Amino acid sequence: MSAALLSTILSIVATVIDLYIFVVFAAVIASWLVAFGVFNVRNDFVRRVLEMLNALTDPVFRAIRRFIPPIGGFDFSPLVVLIALYAILRFFAIAFSAYYYGPLI
Repeated sequence: MSAALLSTILSIVATVIDLYIFVVFAAVIASWLVAFGVFNVRNDFVRRVLEMLNALTDPVFRAIRRFIPPIGGFDFSPLVVLIALYAILRFFAIAFSAYYYGPLI
């Protein structure tokens, strides 16, 4: 596989992961705003945005919550997802550099 094709694939994967990181942050902030009464969930637009964020994040969060349940009212699943996504980005960056430039050692 050529380096240009590999670079393009890595760029697409990194962009998708970056977009999902943004969605995770948006879902966490939206849940805080709902909890503190800043968002009115009776508003149609707000409800649709919350449903979209929940549809995008809840399947992943539920999978994490099976292993790490909320502790003391704090849900650590978004943090675990963010750490995993950053680790995946880092892995791809190191793998690409090792492929393109050779082993680091």
